[in-house]
Parts: sequence; C-alpha cells; structure tokens
Amino acid sequence: MTVRIVVADDHGIVREGLGALLSAHDGYELVGTAADGAEAVRSAVTLRPDVLVMDIQMPGVSGIDATREIGRVAPEVAVVMLTMFDDDESVFAAVRAGARGYVLKGAAPDNVIRAIAAVAAGEAIFGPGVARRALAYLSGPRADEPAFPELTPRERDVLNLIAGGLGNAAIAARLGVANATVGNHITSIFAKLQVAGRAEAIIRARSAGLGDPG
Repeated sequence: MTVRIVVADDHGIVREGLGALLSAHDGYELVGTAADGAEAVRSAVTLRPDVLVMDIQMPGVSGIDATREIGRVAPEVAVVMLTMFDDDESVFAAVRAGARGYVLKGAAPDNVIRAIAAVAAGEAIFGPGVARRALAYLSGPRADEPAFPELTPRERDVLNLIAGGLGNAAIAARLGVANATVGNHITSIFAKLQVAGRAEAIIRARSAGLGDPG
C-alpha cells in the first residue's frame, strides 16, 4: 500500500526537499503541501492523507494548534512533527496535542522515512534525543503537587486565566480584584517562571495543562 503524505512547513525549500525524498522511495506519495497551520488543517480534511508531516513554528496557526485541531476534525490522520525545536516544552506540547512522532530537522533522511512509516502503521516514534527526554520525564518523581509549585495559589489562578486567553481586565473581574493587583501578580509570575512576556507564559502554562478559564 502507498502511504499518502501531506507536508506542512512555511519554508518552500523544506517542502520541496521532503517531496524529493519521498519520490525517491517506493510506497510513499506526496499528495499535498501546506505553508501554514490553517492550510495544514484544511489539507488534512480535504485530502485525508495517512500522514501529515508538520513544522511547529508557522505563521498564523502554529503546528501545535493545527495538530490539536486535526485530532478533532480528522483523527485518522497521523501527525509527525519535523522541527528544529527540541526543548521539553515543545516536545510535550506536541505530544499533548496528539502528535504521534517527533523528529528533528537535520535527522538522517532514512530516519524521517522510518518515522513516517511507523506512524502510518499506528506506532509512535521519536528521535533519540526526544525519546531520552520523554523517558526522563516519565521516570521522574510524580509528586501530587500542582503545576508550577513556586507560584502561590492566586498566582496559579491568574496564570490559568492568562493561558485561557483572558486579558487583565477580564481576569480582574473574574477574581474580583483591582487591575493593578492582577498586574502585580503577573509581574511576579513572569519573574518566578523566568519568562520574557505573556506569550512565553502562555506556552509554559498550556504545556503544563493550564488554560481553562472555567
């Protein structure tokens, strides 16, 4: 059987390179490409490939959000992340979003083909470095402590609402506090988590399972 594949990456050279790689291997067919996350979701729905090879960082809808949406609207499509990002947050965010594979750009071509074949067969596959991260995470102590124990309960409430997409005024109204109080909490959260701003805090929070505004 031929494995039908869509490649989603905002760099044309990557799309072309993967197309050439697939054409050099029997049993693999490139049926479409996408330049951003929204287009990747549309391709998953309209083309129904067996595998969608996805970059994480793309304009508009990210690869993580696109993967999550594909899991909702086209769950039979297996997603393999092919990305430069090998940090824990990216890896586990991709897994939580439903990616079945995670391979770093720069991997040997045979490893990319192997990953595509594996997820097409219903398996999960991760590059060696990513697999070590996952094993270390899973074998670590699983204490029954909340996410970000360095935060106070109120700071965790604020972070959860930030991750849920609420602005400062809406958070203040939800918690029944002044806008200035929310601002003070956010300053403390950013300092404790050592993040540069709101976007990075949202990524950290959502990767830890927060983001439900209630």
